[in-house]
Amino acid sequence: MDKVVMLTEILSQDPMNAFARYGLAMEFAGRGDASTAIAEFDRLLHDHPDYTPGYFMAAQTLANSGESQRAISYLRLGLDCAQRTGNQHAFSEMQTMLSDLEEQCS
Repeated sequence: MDKVVMLTEILSQDPMNAFARYGLAMEFAGRGDASTAIAEFDRLLHDHPDYTPGYFMAAQTLANSGESQRAISYLRLGLDCAQRTGNQHAFSEMQTMLSDLEEQCS
């Protein structure tokens, strides 16, 4: 079964399922559909603002699409989230990516 179909079915039964929403966003990102992926990441982060990986993967999706400034915005929000939730590993990864993007943009 197609992953998008499967995840959409899960979400139709449980729209607040963070893992399924994240998986759907990741599936669209993997297919190169950045705009749909970002829409799913946005919904995920609206419903689950402490879902730290969502910020990082949204930023990666945007950076891979050449939208570095938008990626930087997500990383800054993600850093706040990582601090709030005590996720040091994610904080470190996002800080590294943020530094790299800011250097590229300057």
